Amino acid sequence: MTALTPLRDLPTQNIFRKGDVFVLFGELFGRGYANGLVDEARKAGMTILGITVGRRDENDRLRPLTAEELKECEARLGGRVINVPLMAGFDLDAPEGTPTPTAMLAELKLTNWQEAKLDWAQIERCREVGVKRFRTSLQQVMAELDKAIPDGANVFFAHTMAGGIPKTKVFLAIANRVYKGRGDRFLSSRTLLDSDLGKMILMNFDEVTANTFQYLMEESRAIRERLAKSGGQVRYTAYGYHGTEILINGSYQWQTYTNYTQGYAKMRLERHAETAWTQGIKATVFNCPEIRTNSSDIFVGVELSLFPLLYALKKEGGNAWAEQQWNHCQSLLKDGVSLQEILDKIERYNADSEIARFRNYEAWPMDNTAELADVMVGTSDEITELHKDRKALISDHLSALVLEGTGPIMFHEASAPHGPVLWVNHDIIAKQLKQLH
Repeated sequence: MTALTPLRDLPTQNIFRKGDVFVLFGELFGRGYANGLVDEARKAGMTILGITVGRRDENDRLRPLTAEELKECEARLGGRVINVPLMAGFDLDAPEGTPTPTAMLAELKLTNWQEAKLDWAQIERCREVGVKRFRTSLQQVMAELDKAIPDGANVFFAHTMAGGIPKTKVFLAIANRVYKGRGDRFLSSRTLLDSDLGKMILMNFDEVTANTFQYLMEESRAIRERLAKSGGQVRYTAYGYHGTEILINGSYQWQTYTNYTQGYAKMRLERHAETAWTQGIKATVFNCPEIRTNSSDIFVGVELSLFPLLYALKKEGGNAWAEQQWNHCQSLLKDGVSLQEILDKIERYNADSEIARFRNYEAWPMDNTAELADVMVGTSDEITELHKDRKALISDHLSALVLEGTGPIMFHEASAPHGPVLWVNHDIIAKQLKQLH
């Protein structure tokens, strides 16, 4: 278990300048954490390069982007995209003429998935095919990057790959019960993880979320060594999640969303950074706060830890600007509902004995319970109902503030990182937002 290492002071160094290169290792789709780093790279005048995960044809075969798709992808990034498909994971890979893991999972139904057994020898063959495909494509990408990065330049590799849920109908129904279910519809996350389905998903999470970081560092070694000889430096960052310190009863305390199934892969990601660090490679995983995104929306209740950010904004001296954020959040609530009511509800939620039991850093990631789901999903539903518009939530606004604060912190800390695994908690986010405003 990695020691909890919060970043307390705002980083101020910056080695990156015009002529240096920023590489986004993961395709930019919507608004998310990656945008903050891209914005900072643009401000620094860096050359921005990116990759694509590619697209699937009608037979699920991976292909490069079409000219139109590439144009859209480059417009989103604001830089050149190397058009070699870098889809991570192995759920749609297999030796020729044999079934992919996704095809194997297609046989599963709600009535049989818990007992169903997978052919692990075939799964391993699929994993090997997927890893070989990814690394072969990555070598092509690195050859292109090598041509685009001049001697003496500093390079910032920003790893953003995460996920790995196979596209299978049965998993959607299971996920709804694990992450949203209460009462008769509740399903224990342990039931999922103990099944062959769950074990296969965890393997794919490892490949997508964690091992791609290792492959990136290994395959960019030649670039790193060339630049070192010419005075350039290389940095690697990745997005982790391992709980967040938020204000509870007036002090910053670590807490987490449960059950965060990807937590095992995030810990593997941390280990890859720690190993790289011992080899003299400046690689840092930043464990960032819970926010609402398209991909996190399945985790009902993940947004509850965002609300105490409002207290942090005041505690860290945000003053008039902090007051504006409170007023904006108040404006999103139905008439007759006060923001303080919501915050009081969050205080009661965090004081609940069942919720407090999960503030156990050493035991992370813990399995969920029916009692936890009742409190967490119930509180989330109650708060959502108090808004004027379900598409304009306080948690959306606070998520945007977290994104705004995280980009500059990660970008500047990467210049002279304090370690391989760092936590970006609500205190430093609030300090950064105060400085920005």
